Amino acid sequence: MPTFTAPDGTRLAYHLRGQGDPLVVLPGGPMRVSAYLGDLGGLTAHRRLVLLDLRGTGESAPPADPATYRCDRQVEDVEALRAHLGLERVDLLGHSAGGSLAALYAARQPRRVARLALIITAVRPLGLSATAADRLTAARLRSGEEWFEAAYPKLVAWLAGTADYDPLLAPFFYGRWDETARAHAQADERQTNEEAAARYFTEAAFDPAATRAALGELAAPVLVLAGGLDGGPCPDLARRTAEAFARAEFLVQPGAGHYPWLDDPEWFVSRVAAFFAGPAPLSAK
Repeated sequence: MPTFTAPDGTRLAYHLRGQGDPLVVLPGGPMRVSAYLGDLGGLTAHRRLVLLDLRGTGESAPPADPATYRCDRQVEDVEALRAHLGLERVDLLGHSAGGSLAALYAARQPRRVARLALIITAVRPLGLSATAADRLTAARLRSGEEWFEAAYPKLVAWLAGTADYDPLLAPFFYGRWDETARAHAQADERQTNEEAAARYFTEAAFDPAATRAALGELAAPVLVLAGGLDGGPCPDLARRTAEAFARAEFLVQPGAGHYPWLDDPEWFVSRVAAFFAGPAPLSAK
């Protein structure tokens, strides 16, 4: 298992899967171990995935200072990984909360990004986040499924803050609630660093106006992919994320939830692989 050292001395680990040119992948959660990403539906047939375990997750060590779990503080970890890999510029993919980290990296290091894919991401540093109404609207699209009647009232209570998360809510995050989705959902709790997750999206870490200005100047092409059944972000919110970039392609994967590579791997891989096979800018601004 390869490792490198962050600027603050924290030992960080990453996992290599597949063949081809490297694609650096930042996991969501927030602060979920990268193992949940698997092979991204078979994207490993096209690219060599460099799956970073964020500090304090998976095989990466916890930092001496817990304040460095903040999303903006972890930008330095991504830059250290790029340097460790010996890449002048990186192709970068962020899923969910990992997309916020990827966007912050692109804002701070625009010359180091060749292409950027934001998968199921509303970029919090832009001041964009899913609302309870977004999630409930998406949830009602599932009203014909057998688990909906028992799960929906629990979703309402959880979003209102009157109840804790219930495992019965898991189907809302998957376009297909099958055995693959069940196994994926059951692994969630033991894969997430809850202390780190609570610090990741600290509002003091973000300056939406400055981030929006920086990303509006990004020369790299950007893919923003939403799930048609997802509520966090819903497709409209993901579209607003895409509008922050000068060169963004916006796609909605039909029938997909929060983990689109599980719902329709062939659709997901074909679009994402095609995006990363496309031209990158010859030079960044």
